[in-house]
Amino acid sequence: MGVLATILEVKRQELVPLRKARLPACPLVRPVDLARTDGEPLRLIAEIKRRSPSAGALSTRLSVAERAGAYARAGARMLSVLCDATFFDGSFQHLAEGRAACDLPLLCKEFVIDEVQIDAARAWGADAVLLIARCVAPERLERLLRHAEQSGLSPLVEIATQAEAELAVQLGARLVGVNARDLDTLEIDVARAERVLASLPRSVTAVHLSGVTQPAQVRRITESRADAALVGEVLMRQDDPEPLLGELVRAAGGKRM
Repeated sequence: MGVLATILEVKRQELVPLRKARLPACPLVRPVDLARTDGEPLRLIAEIKRRSPSAGALSTRLSVAERAGAYARAGARMLSVLCDATFFDGSFQHLAEGRAACDLPLLCKEFVIDEVQIDAARAWGADAVLLIARCVAPERLERLLRHAEQSGLSPLVEIATQAEAELAVQLGARLVGVNARDLDTLEIDVARAERVLASLPRSVTAVHLSGVTQPAQVRRITESRADAALVGEVLMRQDDPEPLLGELVRAAGGKRM
């Protein structure tokens, strides 16, 4: 069984208690705008995750609130929060903590297979929610996409292949992320991600996901089709992420294709 299949099996077990959970009152949803025009900087999404299947344990020196504040000060345009508990030591509560600490829009990063997860993301303060195309059948992805939109959240549809790119566009996704990491093997393939990104129409806001560790990589992505890039693991290895994120933000200036 691959990594993604293992995670999804756990997600199915989590749905029952999540449906019974009492959710907090929903805060106002803030707009998410990651699109850029020619000459504008690449928008960087900084991620909070305390552990991952590929990296193991990451830095917990800073609290979620402290790290969110550091990301905002360093120039991130959005905050991504891992909410999975079993594999990433995350929590929906981390959304509320991140929201209280900064004004950045929040992306709930979860392995969404049911509407109740979207409802929880909305209640805990997310402004956007990740929908991974590989997690569900196409018709289910469409229902989740519509539910997110009806809830006021901005759905970010994560894809990895050309076929998934075509599906996302067909379903009307306006925010699409291409993951350079294979969710089964956890291997990075930047060249494949670049090809898929280049195929996305201009009507879509395109996000490069995973594999960003150095300013040189950010500069390369800045010259690509991408409007934004998510930076996660390399920041989470830093007890103080501000200096590195500041370097990456400076590298994100420049022209796009």
